[in-house]
Amino acid sequence: MPVTETHQDLENRTLTIIADFAAPVERVWQVYADPRQLEKIWGPPEYPATFVDHDLRPGGRVTYFMTGPDGDKYAGYWHVTVVDEPRSFSFDDGFADLDFSPNPNLPVSKNVFTFTAHNGGTRATFVSTYSSTEAMQQVLHMGMVEGATSAINQIDALLAS
Repeated sequence: MPVTETHQDLENRTLTIIADFAAPVERVWQVYADPRQLEKIWGPPEYPATFVDHDLRPGGRVTYFMTGPDGDKYAGYWHVTVVDEPRSFSFDDGFADLDFSPNPNLPVSKNVFTFTAHNGGTRATFVSTYSSTEAMQQVLHMGMVEGATSAINQIDALLAS
């Protein structure tokens, strides 16, 4: 499994996930740069994603929804803030209504995804920062660690295809 470490730091309101992949940085970057590839790994396997908009550049917006086993849909968005292709990108990630309007009742996280060469492959470091401990605890109770880990663990199969 690619995920090698998860760390929850309530004091600093951060969730960090580290994963290692047997592929070059540029190949791992493509998973996030191409919405059709991203659909295969964003969200746990039982909640596949569909990306509607995908503008991965500073100021860009990415919108998607995940569809559950019973057909229930959950939408989200990214507001892209920084892109350093193929090394990293930063974005605000929020929950949305099905028309992609931000849902003010659910937390927004600030995210930095970094890809570095490591042991002949790529080490990906995913850091999410929340505005408050309560916001972080809310997503932890929603299963964010388990969901993100199972989503990231799908990347190996995509890289091998």
